Amino acid sequence: METREVEYVILGVGTAGLGAFSRIRKQTDSVLLIQHGPYGTTCARVGCMPSKMLIAAGDIAHAIDEGAYFGIDGHYQVNGKRVFERIKQDRAEKFVGSVLKYVDSIKAQFKVEGKATFIDLHTIDVDGKLRVKADKIILACGSTPYVSPVFEPLSHELDTSDTIFELDALPKSLAVVGLGVIALELGQAFHRLGVETTLYGRSGRIGSFTHADMQREVMRTLQQELNIIPQGNFTHATKVDGGYELAYRTGDGEIITKSYERVLLASGRISNLHSMKLENAGLTLDSRGLPQYDPLTMQCGDAPVFIAGDATEDLPLWHEAYIEGRIAASSAIKFPARKEGKRVPGMGVYFTDPQMASVGTAYSSLDPDQTIIGLARMGHGPRHEIYNDSRGMIQVYVNKESGSLLGAEIFGRGAEHMAQTLVLAIEHEMTVAEILQMPVYHPSLEEVMKDALNKALFQLK
Repeated sequence: METREVEYVILGVGTAGLGAFSRIRKQTDSVLLIQHGPYGTTCARVGCMPSKMLIAAGDIAHAIDEGAYFGIDGHYQVNGKRVFERIKQDRAEKFVGSVLKYVDSIKAQFKVEGKATFIDLHTIDVDGKLRVKADKIILACGSTPYVSPVFEPLSHELDTSDTIFELDALPKSLAVVGLGVIALELGQAFHRLGVETTLYGRSGRIGSFTHADMQREVMRTLQQELNIIPQGNFTHATKVDGGYELAYRTGDGEIITKSYERVLLASGRISNLHSMKLENAGLTLDSRGLPQYDPLTMQCGDAPVFIAGDATEDLPLWHEAYIEGRIAASSAIKFPARKEGKRVPGMGVYFTDPQMASVGTAYSSLDPDQTIIGLARMGHGPRHEIYNDSRGMIQVYVNKESGSLLGAEIFGRGAEHMAQTLVLAIEHEMTVAEILQMPVYHPSLEEVMKDALNKALFQLK
């Protein structure tokens, strides 16, 4: 068996791994990337980009459906084959292609393909053919879709976010398992393209909001368009002629049995570290079986091992993966000295319609007695009235003593843009009064954000 010795090994060539590599490569030639599976990053291949392309197609169809209010009557036909041809073509040429171009530019001496598993803290086995000894290791191996036990026997046939974009045409019916970001974005897109779609939840929660009023608003609003069964568990899944039969027990004990042409498993993703014999590394693991780490250094305990990106199962977001990759690299370079990186305020967006966005500290982590809530409904904004779109609301969370903005939950048209403004304000530790000194154009969607901030300021006074 061949053996290689290097100073750094980076497990994974996704967003986090490439971010770490670019920083370490400036310091040394003694670095090796190990990749299992296709190159291209989760975001470009099966995540952010193809999902938004499917959403864009669904939104266009929906806009035509809703055009009568504006005096526009449209007739169209959804060509499912062309929908997926366009997604595959644009994904390959515009998104995955740019990543592959960069990966191809990396010299062969710095990359190896194969399944990596731990032999010990400093030794990695690759497919039983190569043994790599490294002084420092960065875990950036990404994640894979979670498949619950009831679906395991059919896991090679059912769809996940890793496979759904390989379809050649739209199915007639689709069951979506989950009510998180993947489930809601894709479920709504398929529904708007004419697919009979049902979304099944487990806990009764929907999306990522932590304030009970925001949860209720999202469920009430989305159930007006989508067939959502929010709480229960699947009891069996069986292959039948023309698709799959699912049995689901609701929270009230009712048994729902129905067949679908396709099933999309969208109950989240789990770290690829689970299949890499991590126990051999001797790291301290948490209740999930993943390394305990310092989010300011991404270091796993006191070991010369650093983690970044979706491998943590904590913040599966492109910008967080890139930031963590860079922090992990800087910490590895400085090891054994401690090197803290700069973290940014939290921000997450669901590209549903209406959009959902969370910024800053989650409401569930705040002290209600020390927090003021500024609330405004989207329907009170002049621009929302122009669009005939009154759905949703915004809540901003403000420190009662200092008046500083702590966080926000936004549900409605333009949520992604309001989130960008508010997260910048949190980053600069601005008070509500200071934020309100910024001009807000009239008429703009952000006027609702201004309304919520004004209501918080009134309570402070």
